[in-house]
Amino acid sequence: MTAVLSETGAAPDSVDLAESDRGTQEQPASWSARVAAFVVDVLVGLGVVTAFVLVAWSTAQRDWLWWLCVSAAAVVLLSIAVNRLLLPGVTGWSLGRALTGTAVVRRDGSPVGPWRLLVRDIAHLLDTLALFVGWLWPLWDRRGRTFADLLVRTEVRRRDDAPARAGRFALIAVCAAAVLAVAAAVLGYTVVYRNDFRAAAAREQIAVAGPKIVESILSYDPATLQADFDRAQSLVTDGYRPQLVAQQQSITAGTKKAPIVANDYWVTNSAVLSSTEHDATMLILMQGQRGVAPDMRTITATVKVNFQKSGDGQWQVAALTVLAKPKPGGGGR
Repeated sequence: MTAVLSETGAAPDSVDLAESDRGTQEQPASWSARVAAFVVDVLVGLGVVTAFVLVAWSTAQRDWLWWLCVSAAAVVLLSIAVNRLLLPGVTGWSLGRALTGTAVVRRDGSPVGPWRLLVRDIAHLLDTLALFVGWLWPLWDRRGRTFADLLVRTEVRRRDDAPARAGRFALIAVCAAAVLAVAAAVLGYTVVYRNDFRAAAAREQIAVAGPKIVESILSYDPATLQADFDRAQSLVTDGYRPQLVAQQQSITAGTKKAPIVANDYWVTNSAVLSSTEHDATMLILMQGQRGVAPDMRTITATVKVNFQKSGDGQWQVAALTVLAKPKPGGGGR
């Protein structure tokens, strides 16, 4: 059975199909399809960028984690730009638009170049600044245009000739973005949050333990002198111990001239100047009593103390600097 041809030589069914295809491609894309394409092309990537930027913001500038997060965020931003601006010029599609069967074209249906696409994306700021009304404008615009489309003379239309593998590529891209976002979250938790948590816990510990340690090092009684000195030596680091021992020996050496008198210090005020998980520096204001009645003297002093945490988790004095030497003061304990 032979087919009946039209005057142009084409079968009537073929003509109807071609006209149907053109009619489909000239129809504005649905608002939901545009939103889905935008989510895949932009929002997923921006979510990953935000995750890495937050981690970089939380860590020390220019350390390895900062550089890693900044570099990863830059690579993702570049990928968004390539997919959004350059890929349509090469393949005719971005991943999101291929997945949803939509395309950005000029009013006459011709392709849009990367520079116009860039200007269009920048013009989306108008859609946002207008209380997001511009993004909703396609819902009632006859040709489905946003403010950006009106400005750069573009339209988003339906396309039924998207590559068959577009969905697979889009799924791979979304899964890769999810993996990167999870990686950023894991880095933020393990490197930043846990370190900050341990540093905060250490700061609370040293704020309580530090003054007591300094009181124990500087206080002694003639009746228990050697036990007090041994206790003081156990509260300092190996590096500071020789200096402390020398100070203790100078005290015992003076017994030939005068007997050793009790030395009792207590902290009146203190502040943690800096701290990490393993180190801390404190400013401590002290008051004390030296000797026994009726020759007892009240003294005050200001010291700056560096602490280090030992291998068994105990805080020890690594250095002690007297900022204001002991001087007579009024009142007792």
